[in-house]
This record gives sequence, structure tokens and C-alpha cells, in this order.
Amino acid sequence: MHVEVRDPEVLPGVVAATIAAMLREAVAARGVATLAVSGGRTPSAMLAALAAEDVPWTKVWLLQVDERVAPAGDPARNLVGLQDALVRHGPVPAGRILAMPVDGTSTSEEAARRYAATLRDVAGRPPVLDIVQLGLGDDGHTASLVPDDPASEVTDADVAATETYRGHRRVTLTRPTLDRARHRVWLVTGADKAGAVARLWAADPTIPGGRIRREHALLLLDPAAARFLAADAADGRG
Repeated sequence: MHVEVRDPEVLPGVVAATIAAMLREAVAARGVATLAVSGGRTPSAMLAALAAEDVPWTKVWLLQVDERVAPAGDPARNLVGLQDALVRHGPVPAGRILAMPVDGTSTSEEAARRYAATLRDVAGRPPVLDIVQLGLGDDGHTASLVPDDPASEVTDADVAATETYRGHRRVTLTRPTLDRARHRVWLVTGADKAGAVARLWAADPTIPGGRIRREHALLLLDPAAARFLAADAADGRG
């Protein structure tokens, strides 16, 4: 795992430029690229910056790392921010976003099965995504793989439904799917995440984030999130 610490003002742009370069490389190598984006507040500025990058969007499939089970258009949905940044105010054709089908027309478990089929359609069997953009919660969760939730232990499916967490059931990519990706790009900000970041860096297996594959992984932080890391962490070792 390689670590970079950047000031908050430039961090979203750095992450966006990094992901854009990876997407261009994937398109050049295979003719198409796949990017799965996490939800939450942290990626919003990064998505706005990504919209301004030079990316061949008609050759990119945008997917979701996780999603809350809520009606279409509900502000709780991660999809709303993704569409606002990249479709309504950006260059991405609406048809290039493959949304998790969690609008209540099927059970969470059925939504997970349907999205697993979507992954196979665009990323093979088993699905190998080019890039997954990950965040980290203060409790060490990543995607919607939450401590003590059965979904965090799923190894025989690509997508899983979770129990209720902070008010919503969720659908999430599983650890094997995240581990198979060609690149894992972590974006973590804020002092409240500093303890979890230290545990992630230490590969603490008691938190879901600590169990994610470390090879081909980039951890991008602001100084507040990095405050408990050893001084030599940012040299990329680990």
C-alpha cells in the first residue's frame, strides 16, 4: 500500500487525476474501463474534479461500490451525488452509470443478485474491476462492509445485502470483489478517521478495511486523517 498525504484543498484533485490516469490506461490496454465509486460525503469534491478530467467516458462503465436501500431520487442514495457530479453537471452519458437496483421494487438480496449479474456482464466471470474507490468509516468499515455484519464475511458472492446500519439496509460489493480489482484507491479525510486509518495501515483484521488486499492500493489522506501514522508511512511502504 502506497500512502500520500495532501492538503485538503488539493486532495480531491489529486485523487481525480490519479483515477483519470488509471482509466485512460485501462481503456488503452483493453478498450474499456470499469470504475466503482463509494458513497458518502467525502467523494463529492473528488467527483466534481473527476468531471473536469480528460477521460474517454463513452468507454467507461461507472458502477457503485455500495448503496443505501431507498426510493429513487432519495437524498440518502449515493446515486444522487454521482449523477449530479458526473451526468447533470459533467460529461458522462447517463447510460454509462450502472446503478444498484435498490429502489424497493425487489428485496435487498435480489438487488444484490441482479447487480452481481451486471458486474459479470461488464467485468467478466469472476468480475475484475479496473478501479474501486474506497472510503473508510470511523469504525473501520469500507464500502458497506461493517463490523459484525454478516455481509463482511461473505466470500462466495460478488455483491451482498447488509443488515440495517445507521438507518438503512445496504447493498455492497464484497471483499473478494474489492480484492480482485486491479487498483484500490482509498480517499480518507478528517481527524475522526485518524484512528481507523492507523488500523487500516496496520492491516488490523478486526476491522473490515484492514482485511482488504494491500497490493496495488493507494491511500490518499489529508493531514488530519494521517495524524496517527508513523512518520515513514508516506514513503509508500506496507
